[in-house]
Amino acid sequence: MKTALLIVDVQHDFLPGGTLAVRDGDAVLGPLVAAATAPDVAIRIASRDAHPLDHVSFLTQGGPWPVHCVDGTHGAALHPAILALLTGPDDRVVDKGTARAPDAYSAFDGTGLDGWLREHRVDRVLVGGLATDYCIRASVLDALGAGFAVTVLSEASRPVDLTLGDGARALDEVRAAGAEID
Repeated sequence: MKTALLIVDVQHDFLPGGTLAVRDGDAVLGPLVAAATAPDVAIRIASRDAHPLDHVSFLTQGGPWPVHCVDGTHGAALHPAILALLTGPDDRVVDKGTARAPDAYSAFDGTGLDGWLREHRVDRVLVGGLATDYCIRASVLDALGAGFAVTVLSEASRPVDLTLGDGARALDEVRAAGAEID
């Protein structure tokens, strides 16, 4: 099996001090670095929110979230430790949520990632990053729906947990859909 690591949204706005910080979000960095350098990982992909200032998900536009990850800002930038992992010839960054609407939680939403992974003969995707109960959940379900074997790296993931237990429920949901939880 050819394996890709999908690093979901490890951006400054989701890390401590960011406008939509995930509690202990920076704890994913070490496990993601370890996963990215594992011998079985052939390709590394980092997804990122790259929103326009009037994105539908923002409270100012009637959405549920504060303004975050506005394209071109420091908050939208990937953490330097993640950028340093993207050194292979096939490693890449995919931007999502780049139009005002619709919202896009999944790294597969409008990015062409599923076709790109098939072109590169990937059949297994490891997933970690931020946040378990939103963008990881959506990305895992889309990867499964596209026919990939998927493993969620639970130590390399953290939830928003708006309601206590949302992260655990998201892991239960993706497990029931066919993902492995590592």
